[in-house]
Amino acid sequence: MSKNQDLQESVTFPGKPSPFAAECWFDDACILDMDYFVKTLAGIKAKGVRPDLIGSIITHYASKWLPDLSGEALSDQRSLISLQSSPESVTALWMRKRFFVETLVGVLPPEKDSIPCNFLLRLLRTANMVAVEATYRAELEKRISWQLDQALLKELMIPSFSHTCSTLLDVELVIRLVKRFANLDETAKSGAAMVKVAKLVDCYLAEAAMDTCLSLNEFAALAGAVPSHARATDDGLYRAIDTYLKAHPGVSKQDRKSLCRLIDCRKLSPEASLHAAQNERLPVRAVIQVLFSEQNKLHRQIDWSGSFSTSTRSPNPFLDAPARCLSKREMNAMQMEIRKLKEEVLRLQSQCSSMQVQAERKEKKKAGIFKWTRNLGIMPSFRTTGVVKINEGGDGDVEYGKQTPMDMNTRLVRARATPKWRNSLS
Repeated sequence: MSKNQDLQESVTFPGKPSPFAAECWFDDACILDMDYFVKTLAGIKAKGVRPDLIGSIITHYASKWLPDLSGEALSDQRSLISLQSSPESVTALWMRKRFFVETLVGVLPPEKDSIPCNFLLRLLRTANMVAVEATYRAELEKRISWQLDQALLKELMIPSFSHTCSTLLDVELVIRLVKRFANLDETAKSGAAMVKVAKLVDCYLAEAAMDTCLSLNEFAALAGAVPSHARATDDGLYRAIDTYLKAHPGVSKQDRKSLCRLIDCRKLSPEASLHAAQNERLPVRAVIQVLFSEQNKLHRQIDWSGSFSTSTRSPNPFLDAPARCLSKREMNAMQMEIRKLKEEVLRLQSQCSSMQVQAERKEKKKAGIFKWTRNLGIMPSFRTTGVVKINEGGDGDVEYGKQTPMDMNTRLVRARATPKWRNSLS
């Protein structure tokens, strides 16, 4: 029996005794030629082996050839190709890597979860580094987008190997992956998977935002690639935006406003809202929105607490929802919120009392002015229809009547006429 047949039988029938254990034939297969491995893999597929087992064979074989794909250090002694020990030139080594990556992409099983997402990301990193053909890269990107929710942040941080890109990380690649994942059919992704991708994107943005060459359009495009409903909280997005503003102090006021529009103030935690309210890098309008959102939350909490305290219980106690025991952390948070509510109520009461004192002082001042004008016989206001009319007989009696403003003006003018004795002196 040949090694190829024994290898196929040992994979097809795991329970059959074989002189070659799994590790043995893995290591033995790794020293074989690439064409021989492809033929062996085709024979294994023809036996009807599960796709996940085929994927494990491919990942183990690739990690033997390229340490970059194993996720371990580059100085793996088991590697057959290394820059230190290979007598070939760098160009020949890269050409062999390119052929190896293109061959691996061609033999990948078509099933979705047959190959781990992190291995595919490492394979894509190597493919971009050795500049494989665009069709192979597109195939890898499509397979990665299917299971992007399983990716780790360190595997997603693929450097940019293009001379046209100014950023250290390949942000455009991540934008394509996230958009393709978001556009998948609802049956192909779940809500929990979308939430994981949103967290992954926020963490990636926080790392990429430290690059001073990252443009505002790229940042906004990646942040907007995730739908808003996928973020249960916007704390991660706020952290990324704050990091970007800190690394880019020359951002204009209009650009700061456009960045802050990406944040939903209602989805910020109390800690993030407190930090945003004291953040000098944010525009004033964004800070006001955060404070207004927190005020609305406070009013809703007060309304809910009042409705819970005044609500009547159900006649049937068995119909009431079972009470859940609160944890110590929840109790401390609730006590802190109650303390804040009490302080807010006291502050509002003090403001109301001071406003009331000011209003009383103004009323007293107005009353004193009206009393002084009434004693002098002066009209307190010319807006009313009731005006003062002085008798022309000179007896000093004052009468009140309804006159038009024109009559009133004429009476005042006639009353203020210059006495005749002044004319006689001239």
